Amino acid sequence: MKIKLQQVIDAIEMADDNWTGFYDSQTGETVWLGDQDFDGDYEETEELIETSEDRFYRFPTKFDINEYSIMEDFVDDLPAGAARNALVNAIRGRGAFRRFKDTLYNYGIEQQWYDYQAEAYKRIAIRWCQGEGLEYE
Repeated sequence: MKIKLQQVIDAIEMADDNWTGFYDSQTGETVWLGDQDFDGDYEETEELIETSEDRFYRFPTKFDINEYSIMEDFVDDLPAGAARNALVNAIRGRGAFRRFKDTLYNYGIEQQWYDYQAEAYKRIAIRWCQGEGLEYE
């Protein structure tokens, strides 16, 4: 069974501190484990994942993704000029993510960022599939 690359990208986009996504190679579905148990079967799902190691593949976590590094690469790839200089300053120190988004807005380059981020997520998804030995489409 081939995994859809968009399924991996969706899991990457949803990655956070509270939830861990897994690809179920038997059903082709994404399974989520989190700090909170909304559907009442957390222990059952956790046990299934632990006892079926060859069946479940953990999607990249937010720590594997490193959003800050993607922001830095985006800024480095911008042509020299006011927007680049402002973004270099915006991503330093506390509040970098908020200042980054505000600066993108101020210079009207939000879509350029979203396109860059989407490509970065796609590269991460492809590397993840290759690293796990999964075929993708």
